[in-house]
Amino acid sequence: MPLPDLTDEERATYEWQMWVPGFGELGQRKLKRASVLVSRIGGVGGLVAYQLAAAGVGRLVLAHAGNVKPSDLNRQLLMTHDQVGKPRIDSAVRRLRELNPRLQIRGVAENVHPGNARALVEDVDLVVDCAPLFEERFAMNDAAVQLRKPMVECAMYDMEAQITTIVPGQTPCLRCLHPEAPRTWTRQFPVFGAVSGVVACLAAVEAIKMLTGIGQPLTGRILKCDLRNMNFFSLQISRRADCPTCMVQSQESSDSPPSNCHSDSISDA
Repeated sequence: MPLPDLTDEERATYEWQMWVPGFGELGQRKLKRASVLVSRIGGVGGLVAYQLAAAGVGRLVLAHAGNVKPSDLNRQLLMTHDQVGKPRIDSAVRRLRELNPRLQIRGVAENVHPGNARALVEDVDLVVDCAPLFEERFAMNDAAVQLRKPMVECAMYDMEAQITTIVPGQTPCLRCLHPEAPRTWTRQFPVFGAVSGVVACLAAVEAIKMLTGIGQPLTGRILKCDLRNMNFFSLQISRRADCPTCMVQSQESSDSPPSNCHSDSISDA
């Protein structure tokens, strides 16, 4: 599909980021054409969605169930006090449309599960997984790998965070790293909103890089962030030969290349 042109309003809005070397107007046009699924729009996913909307991504699909609670408000920046008791997804869509009225948004008032993951992933170019529960993360991972859609996988706990970018057929998937959900993982966990914000901004940058081809993404690496002591380091990670998700994907689609968000060249203009 050809890259869309920018309007005068869009050129004025994104002028400063189009000055980034290697990005330019071509990168902005790629963002305008792009579609991204954000799984959960809480402390991490809400800020991911905000940053992508601000950057000019053309279309967002947001998935999150439930109503706004007072305990959301220390970190879920798309939620407001006057929306307590109302659907989170409605609050998020409203805030993002206020930020970027040009943005196309599809709000889904459900968390990701095996029954809806495939349809959600099919609808977009790239996935950002910000869900706290492993059953959601596994469902999203399996659908992304099966459909060969790249996925930015990020998580946080307490004052720690981590992020990696999954490219099916090339990098480890989530099940390569976690064959099973850790037994110690719980629904409720300690969280500062600022820690959620750190990994959210990193995830938004990774998404922009994957969609436009700028920079080197975290493929085959995982970035670990220790915010308590301000230590950041990356580790090389490898695919597991016995990973059931990757094995099925390889058997089903060995002849088709993985999705490449930034495969477009200037000739798309």
